[in-house]
Amino acid sequence: MTLSEENVEETIIRCHKMTDEIQNIVSYIENEKKIIRYKRGTAYPLNINSIYYFEIVDQNAFVYCEKEIYESKMKLYEFEQETEGTSFFRASKSLINADKIDSIKPSLSGRFEVVLKNKEKLIVSRQYVRVLKHMIGL
Repeated sequence: MTLSEENVEETIIRCHKMTDEIQNIVSYIENEKKIIRYKRGTAYPLNINSIYYFEIVDQNAFVYCEKEIYESKMKLYEFEQETEGTSFFRASKSLINADKIDSIKPSLSGRFEVVLKNKEKLIVSRQYVRVLKHMIGL
């Protein structure tokens, strides 16, 4: 195996019979959504599954991955529309990927603190706590 082959992500599904559920999974994988992100003025496609959260800071949009931060030209509602039906949920001026949550705990005034797998901490405002609980099955 060459170095370039080691860096290629691959999904293998083995099943005895192709069911509708398995076909839906295959279709989802084949049609992974991508958004455009920017780094130093250059545009790059980014798979939304690698995004930990999307946030608006001082009217600027940022995409946070495990270790990288990128700029985006999307508005919060556009990112919300783009990720509809995925594991992203609104937390205030951010959208968090529920698949990247490591732990949660109650915070002050009915809010929750979310710790992501990369150890970043985010606050889920009181009005979105119900959505968070639904997303993680509480």
